[in-house]
Amino acid sequence: EQLDAGRPPNECAQAWRYGFHATLKAPIWLKPDCTESQFLQAVADLAKRTPRFEMPSLQVDWLGGFLALRPVDALQAWHPLRRLADDAVLCLGPWRCPDRRGANQGTELQRALVRRWGYRHVFEHWRFHMTLSDVEPHDPVALLHRARLHFSAALAQALASEEIAVFREPAPGVPLQLVQRFPLKARPGITSNPGTPQASACAPQSARLLPDC
Repeated sequence: EQLDAGRPPNECAQAWRYGFHATLKAPIWLKPDCTESQFLQAVADLAKRTPRFEMPSLQVDWLGGFLALRPVDALQAWHPLRRLADDAVLCLGPWRCPDRRGANQGTELQRALVRRWGYRHVFEHWRFHMTLSDVEPHDPVALLHRARLHFSAALAQALASEEIAVFREPAPGVPLQLVQRFPLKARPGITSNPGTPQASACAPQSARLLPDC
């Protein structure tokens, strides 16, 4: 299928503006007494102490009505990817300006997580995924087939996580902008395959700076 780089495919008109990424830390607004440079330094410190690691095996599958790249097997708490996501929540949480989004929705536990961390899908509730479509896309059976065919070669190779990144949402509803990439700590034997998808980190902030880890 021929795609126009300036226009989103029909199947991901909403998800397109976020780019192809995996979120480690949900979008945040920075606290009034925190600067963007201070926040970026905190992300840099997190990256420097986190060794590069091999990604778990991924597959194309459904998650809550949308198509995504997801781990083949359940991600255990000891896995480096899960530990990185947990560290992103813990280490970058102090920079978050508290807000009430979703604080009155969901179960009591979910509301508590939102009040404490700003997001319900954290720690053991976090689900790694790289979104491929909007919710309930047209002709889901055909889309699943095309996506599995498209990613089959890349997913047959070993993938590595080598960096995290911070993205910004300049205004509500517009495409995110890459602010900065941060390489993870070098580790012998962990190398990436050129041309294969890399899991990155995204962290949004004030307007909004979005951490995409």
